[in-house]
Amino acid sequence: MNESPILFKEFANSPELIEQLYQYGTIREYKQGEVILDEKASVQAIPIVMKGMMKVIRTEEDGREILLYYIQAGESCIMSFLGGMHNEKSIVRAEIEETSEILFLPVDKVSLFIQQHPEWLDYIFRLYHKRFEELLDIINAIAFKKVDDRLLNLLHKKSELLQSKTIIITHEQLANELGTARVVVSRLLKQLEDMGKVQLGRNKITLPD
Repeated sequence: MNESPILFKEFANSPELIEQLYQYGTIREYKQGEVILDEKASVQAIPIVMKGMMKVIRTEEDGREILLYYIQAGESCIMSFLGGMHNEKSIVRAEIEETSEILFLPVDKVSLFIQQHPEWLDYIFRLYHKRFEELLDIINAIAFKKVDDRLLNLLHKKSELLQSKTIIITHEQLANELGTARVVVSRLLKQLEDMGKVQLGRNKITLPD
């Protein structure tokens, strides 16, 4: 049996489930910016992040985008679970945030694992609970927080997830994740720099210690 610290952490009491994940799943590597699931695409497999991180984005009819949540090592996309199990098209885009290793589990095995492994069902419920709370945070931020607060919170979250004070990203990418215009982000970043809350560079932003 292949050994994965991430899978052993998630399913420590079910070595049989880990074995079957490797048996039926396919592991692939992706680079930053690659899309593993696009909107309106059929969900053929459920992605589980083994290494790295990806982000889930929603595009509105007017073309604006907004970041919904990040998926870290050991986690999966609950939207993929729901779409795959109900044979529905994807309503989100899953994009690689940093170089990642993804295990793809065929959707027909999802229901089978639910029947055979209580740990698998618990895993799905825990993911659903976490994503639900994150989406509530997004709604709260859009409804009650100013864009500059949302921008600074996003930068700190990226810094925490990437474990780096320097974030390699463009103003356009930040604008897309916040669902606003690039010119707004550029103006707010300059204000934050004047306040000493960020340091701006070419396609990078550094948070002071």
